[in-house]
Amino acid sequence: MQKPRRILVKLSGEMLAGPHGTGIDKQKTEWFADEIQSAHQLGTQLGLVLGGGNIIRGAGSFKTGSERVTADYMGMLATVINSLALAEKLKQRDIRTRVMSSIRVEPAAEIFKRSVAIEALEQGEIVLFAAGTGHPYFSTDTAASLRAIEIEADLLAKATKVDGVYDKDPAVYQDARRYEKISYDQVLAQRLCVMDSTAVALCRENDIPVLVFEMASKNMLVQVAQGEYPGTLMRHS
Repeated sequence: MQKPRRILVKLSGEMLAGPHGTGIDKQKTEWFADEIQSAHQLGTQLGLVLGGGNIIRGAGSFKTGSERVTADYMGMLATVINSLALAEKLKQRDIRTRVMSSIRVEPAAEIFKRSVAIEALEQGEIVLFAAGTGHPYFSTDTAASLRAIEIEADLLAKATKVDGVYDKDPAVYQDARRYEKISYDQVLAQRLCVMDSTAVALCRENDIPVLVFEMASKNMLVQVAQGEYPGTLMRHS
């Protein structure tokens, strides 16, 4: 693939978490801001979608007694908090940044508008898309897929704690095999734990390549921005 002009980066909330897996860790947030800045300096247009699992997980709250729709809205608000925290670190680096939310939370963030988001990206701003799709029952993976489609991203880059997609859990099975490339259909047929099926199907139907990679060492996002794809690339076979 050619060097992508516009990338939608998906980060889980847990990647910003403190030592106990909760809250927002200052050093981690600054590290991610540095990595995003390095990729942005290459001229790559970057959109970001963050999860909220370090603060609250909608599905988890549902299991502990909250009504599902309420729990999902709580999760959406957690993604707004994470987006504002990361946006603040980017602004401290003199990077023009805006947070766009799928639900109204003014004045903390502006409501998402596709045309405004695309114009901001073209003018060199980093746009953080918060509050998922704005609807309950949809994951932030699905939100990332939807926003990638809407902003006409060349690539959806999902940063994880694992260096790609495996045929089985590498933490459990020593003989787990990592794929360098895999098709959407394989992921769905084998029920691989990469993204939820709705997110994968959206990318398949709209021909959005998905890179699953480990963002745990320096300049991994720079490699992605340069068109070097560490990890597993998911696309049509």
